[in-house]
Amino acid sequence: MWGVPALDLLALAVFALCWVGYAAIVDRVPAIRARSVIAAMDEHRRRWMLALLERDNRILDTQIVGNLMNSTSFLANTSIFILGGLVALLGAPDLGRRVLSSLPFAEPPTNDWAWEIRIGLLLLIFIRAFFELTWALRHFNYGSIVMGSIMPGKADRTRALAAAEVMNRAGRHFNTGLRAYYFGLAALAWIVHPVALMLASLLVVRELHRREFKSVLREALTREASRGF
Repeated sequence: MWGVPALDLLALAVFALCWVGYAAIVDRVPAIRARSVIAAMDEHRRRWMLALLERDNRILDTQIVGNLMNSTSFLANTSIFILGGLVALLGAPDLGRRVLSSLPFAEPPTNDWAWEIRIGLLLLIFIRAFFELTWALRHFNYGSIVMGSIMPGKADRTRALAAAEVMNRAGRHFNTGLRAYYFGLAALAWIVHPVALMLASLLVVRELHRREFKSVLREALTREASRGF
């Protein structure tokens, strides 16, 4: 197909299935998503916003939002630097292949179009990461404004829940951007060998599943989220 080796097509298909398939199942199937650490954090953010109704001093809350925005901004800025490096690799394919060929078991592509496809995949992944992370950053901005409008007292519960929804959506976009980083590392293995891409993709899915559904952190957060507010 278009001169692309079958092993490369198979590796790319496995990668796409792992990335798109994992996100589709975990994020779009309610019964599965409800058991994830992401869903547990949604409940904790909702309780956080409801707790705002009980206190006048909200310095701690603004510090929490600031920490969330700083970590999101750091990853967004880092993705820009990564994109710059990838563009540089597009302009110097011979140098990149020469460096990678010194690695054991590495079989970097010998022609320019194959190299450009691999770097192009990485560019698409980190462009996606950048957009998701900057959108999460804007959600945190919007959420902080809604938080500032919440009046003390249970009468403003509706606005507190609206702030929780904005913050939860920020968390989801942040998680999507962070997930792109994981799969970006897997896609980097394609430069070394197609089999490395397949193995790295499966390893990323395994690690994501373990962290989101089988970790001690998930058990602790889920246990606490199950208690009433």
